[in-house]
Amino acid sequence: MRIGSLTLTNNLFLAPMAGISDLPFRQITKAFGAGLVFSEMISANGLVFDGRRTRALLRSSAQEQPLAVQLFGSDPDILARAAALVEDDGALLDINMGCPVKKVVRGGAGSALLREPTRAAAILRAVRRVTARPLTVKIRSGWDGVSLNFLEIGRIAQEEGADAVTLHPRTRAEGFTGKARWEHIRELKAQLRIPVIGSGDLFQAADVHTMRQLTSCDAVMVARGSYGNPWLLRDSLAATTAPQPPVPAERMAVALEHLELHLEHFGAHRTLGEMRKHLCWYSRGLSGAASYRARINAATSVEALREATRAFFLAES
Repeated sequence: MRIGSLTLTNNLFLAPMAGISDLPFRQITKAFGAGLVFSEMISANGLVFDGRRTRALLRSSAQEQPLAVQLFGSDPDILARAAALVEDDGALLDINMGCPVKKVVRGGAGSALLREPTRAAAILRAVRRVTARPLTVKIRSGWDGVSLNFLEIGRIAQEEGADAVTLHPRTRAEGFTGKARWEHIRELKAQLRIPVIGSGDLFQAADVHTMRQLTSCDAVMVARGSYGNPWLLRDSLAATTAPQPPVPAERMAVALEHLELHLEHFGAHRTLGEMRKHLCWYSRGLSGAASYRARINAATSVEALREATRAFFLAES
């Protein structure tokens, strides 16, 4: 799999997810086979005007390379300045034009750019001028059901020098509701010369295989399906169509590894607050998950998280 000058080991990627795809999460998914992992969505304004705090999101490690850095913003000049600042932080640069969150859209960034094709073009043109890194863009199908313009934005990205386009085939108005319209990925793939990366509703390995077959996309990007489930990546890369789910002991080992990585990188206070959601996700589908989640959310120390996790998964075994 190639994106511009970057050669990847496979075409299965981990999506950029705010508050989720931090360094420990990326390290876990990389170990399970992700060919490319993306940083959390990073504010161009934050990099340019509040560099030290925002740059903390760019913490990386050799184990997760290559790393793709995703930026968001609405001003072409600011985004170009931010792109120049992160030139050495990642192997690939991605521009977010798909985020549906109100705070992002209110500032004219994310999926708000789907309503301004001229501005979207100016952003990509400005960023392309300052970076030699592979450049990609992540979009949605459109702002709403009556303004589906993913083909137009895709062509603009190609004309302005982007090396690939990722499409989440929902509109901004849909958020994450309804069903992703994979036919939009197929349509975009038929229109562009550059690689098209498909995303949306990938929760098991069969979904990944089906998306590839139905859309002919060049790569697949998993997002919510990877929450507490890095086995999704392993299973999607396997030759078998009927992978075996992880047993509780496997889940416990990975959950505890994730906890220790988070503690190593971010310290006890942040780990206590941020690892609760991840540990709860690792327990999904098991019989005692509800009581485990209650215990995790009531924990007042990292050691309490460890003890609760060991006790729960050993009992499930």
